[in-house]
Amino acid sequence: MVSTVDCLTFDCADPRTVADFWSAVLGYDVHEIDDQGADLRDPEGMGWRMLFLVVPEGKRVKNRVHLDLRPPESMAEEVERVKARGATEFRLVREGDSFWTVMLDPEGNEFCILRGPDDGWSEGG
Repeated sequence: MVSTVDCLTFDCADPRTVADFWSAVLGYDVHEIDDQGADLRDPEGMGWRMLFLVVPEGKRVKNRVHLDLRPPESMAEEVERVKARGATEFRLVREGDSFWTVMLDPEGNEFCILRGPDDGWSEGG
């Protein structure tokens, strides 16, 4: 028997701001929210539950774990969409035959927006 992922937890200073951002980006519903934490759920029941919990210390170094988001159309369109929601574009990475954009959420947590179908990505290859 193996373990399963119960939720993805973010440490943060302002759970309302970070949860609102990720709710808008992923289309998740805010299940519960207060000054100490927020609980997001995928309305389709397919994605992991996400928790945003207040911690006293601030973020100091690069995340060791991050989300990679696959856009439905193009990377550029998704970058603009999440920037409009409060993300910051950090840098474009070109590696081998691929490319992606490193972004920062409202509290500086890194995540990547990958190539979409309009950028030549396909699920089979």
